[in-house]
Amino acid sequence: MTHRLALIPGDGVGPEVIEQALKVEEAVSRSHRIDFQLTEFDLGAKHYLATGETLTDEDLGRLAQHDAILLGAVGSPSVAPGILERGLLLRLRFDLDLYVNLRPVKLYPGVTSPILGLTPERCNLEVVRENTEGLYVGAGREAAMGTADEVAIQESVNTRRGVERVVRYAFGRAMLRRRRLTLCHKTNVLNYAGDLWMRTFGEVASEFPEVTTDYVHVDAACLYLINSPERFDVIVTDNMFGDILTDLGAAIQGGLGLAASANLNPLREHPSMFEPVHGSAPDIAGKDLANPIGAILSFGLCLDHLGEEAAAEAVEAAAASLLEERGAQGTTGMTTSQVGEEVAGRVA
Repeated sequence: MTHRLALIPGDGVGPEVIEQALKVEEAVSRSHRIDFQLTEFDLGAKHYLATGETLTDEDLGRLAQHDAILLGAVGSPSVAPGILERGLLLRLRFDLDLYVNLRPVKLYPGVTSPILGLTPERCNLEVVRENTEGLYVGAGREAAMGTADEVAIQESVNTRRGVERVVRYAFGRAMLRRRRLTLCHKTNVLNYAGDLWMRTFGEVASEFPEVTTDYVHVDAACLYLINSPERFDVIVTDNMFGDILTDLGAAIQGGLGLAASANLNPLREHPSMFEPVHGSAPDIAGKDLANPIGAILSFGLCLDHLGEEAAAEAVEAAAASLLEERGAQGTTGMTTSQVGEEVAGRVA
């Protein structure tokens, strides 16, 4: 089988980490006899500054013809905040209906967490974040802008359909793991959205009696992620809370450079998109200093989604073996290219 993979290297360190992920792709192609048809798309800050376009309907149509998308990073100091994020990244999530954002939070052996005494056995969870609703839809309004009476209203949009489908996906993930699922929200304050999430969660839970469920307020979840991450197996939450929790999760697992993510359309109506959690890091772009592990692990998530489970396990094992040998801190003494070559060379 040939998998059609669209590449959006993007901005800053994005092209550098994607280059390393492609070294791993070549190793996988050889060792597991998997064919990839690669198409690169010139999208991001450079393209926007040259054309004034972020993502055209034609671009979107061409991307939709692929089986998956691998994204490097989006964002540049030369472009005002929000233009690329909303016009490119969020449009891909919304228009391709990538309604699940799956982010593993896993401390690998050899990696030192900033949490003193944290061991890999205590930190192995997944966050399932709703990816197309909530505060990110851009609903709201302003009044009296620039005056002392200015008002800005940002609205969170939550639908029964949107909540139910991501909750149902999260129960499915829990069934594949340790069968524990935690809903994270702020129901004591966000009474409308919180009530919808809580009721939907309870109703879907009745279909999964094998899964143990609980509820944690988002502020308490931040505390538990620091002092007892082992209490979590799978967390399901809304768009904003998921964004915050997973950056905290990346920190406790050793840093953003190690964090992978998947933007999924579980029904496979559109290609899913895979990207490291980190940003474009323009301060180190072009210096061969970026950690490509997050991009490589994101490619592993891509392989798993494409049904190449053995290859996905091989990619994770290759990255994990390097981390166990050198630790995340040890890899900072290596260049971006060296890390990519090392991981590619360990793919079995």
